[in-house]
Amino acid sequence: MVFWIVIGALALIVGGILGITLVRGRVGDKPPAAYDLQVYRDQLKEVDRDEARGVLDAAEAERLRAEVSRRVLAADAQLRAGGDSGGQPRRLGAVIAVVLALGLAGGSVALYAELGAPGYGDVPLQARLAASEEARANRLDQAAAEERIPARGTAPGASAEFIELMKKLRKTVEERPEDLRGLQLLARNEAALGNLPAARKAQERIIAVKGPEASARDYSRLAELMIGAAGGYVSKDAEAALREALEREPSLPTARYYLGLYMLQVDRPDAAFRIWERLLRNSAPDAPWVEPIRAQIEEVAWRAGVDYELPPAPEAPGPSQEDMEAAGEMSAEDRQAMIRGMVEGLSDRLANEGGTADEWARLVNALGVLGETGRARAIWREAQDVFAERPEDLATVRAAAQRAGVAE
Repeated sequence: MVFWIVIGALALIVGGILGITLVRGRVGDKPPAAYDLQVYRDQLKEVDRDEARGVLDAAEAERLRAEVSRRVLAADAQLRAGGDSGGQPRRLGAVIAVVLALGLAGGSVALYAELGAPGYGDVPLQARLAASEEARANRLDQAAAEERIPARGTAPGASAEFIELMKKLRKTVEERPEDLRGLQLLARNEAALGNLPAARKAQERIIAVKGPEASARDYSRLAELMIGAAGGYVSKDAEAALREALEREPSLPTARYYLGLYMLQVDRPDAAFRIWERLLRNSAPDAPWVEPIRAQIEEVAWRAGVDYELPPAPEAPGPSQEDMEAAGEMSAEDRQAMIRGMVEGLSDRLANEGGTADEWARLVNALGVLGETGRARAIWREAQDVFAERPEDLATVRAAAQRAGVAE
């Protein structure tokens, strides 16, 4: 409130000074024409001095005196006609003064509302960095973050048979805590049921069992489960898991996305923007993190003080009509080679950037058709981890795996 009072008073003071000047028609104690007369008289004296020094001859000096004298007469006539106001219409000057004052005050407020941050105090860069470091130091651990979230019930749609199977699976894993396959099934299915804290604990156990062999995706998956279990809050434990994932695989997209989210939560929009902008620029249009980034990145850029315009969403890549027509004209061998090339391209993109469930299903199905059931089975297993929290997407990939004969 104090800020608005101060800028309002400043705007009124400046507007008042300009208004008084317009109404009076002059600056200082004399009308404008009086100042002109003084200047012209000084010019006449300069002409006399220049003639005396020999800088000007008599003819040139006389010509200049005549010209300056005409200006003196015009200024004197203007002074006599205008009087103290200098000929400025008082009523018009008052109207212009009021309009100018209102425009100055209103324009200042509008400009600040557009470019400033109403309601916020002055926060220098050094203070913001210090506050961010303090927020990081005081970040909740995972257990405290999960305690704030209300307990969730069983995911709707889960059959009684599935619930019974889960009870057996939990008991089996409890009896055999080093069974890696059982732990993986438990983490995946607990997540599918919406029991994210239990899924998180199972994933932690997977990493403990694997030890040094734990992969970047294992840690990224753990961080994702932690964040989900905490209702979107990135705890200090989740941050540590993200750092572990990126240390093993710096380009891992999911870990980069969540690290950007963490930076936002500790008030570092500059770092979040850098992470997300590069990730968005290098991701396929249908990557799962693209849509949430596009929904937030312009505001993040504004908070970071970056002039950024979100590029139009590109279309998802796929074979063009010309590719389809060319394939129809190929020999069987060439067509098979083209299909293999497209399958390898899709496989590489899904491995590096992720993709939709339909694309994963397409890859599993294509590998099954090509007779590469070993690879199809490996892709299906990876898809179970990727889509563990999205039962509908997992069902899409499972149907393709069943058609390829690799579903378990």
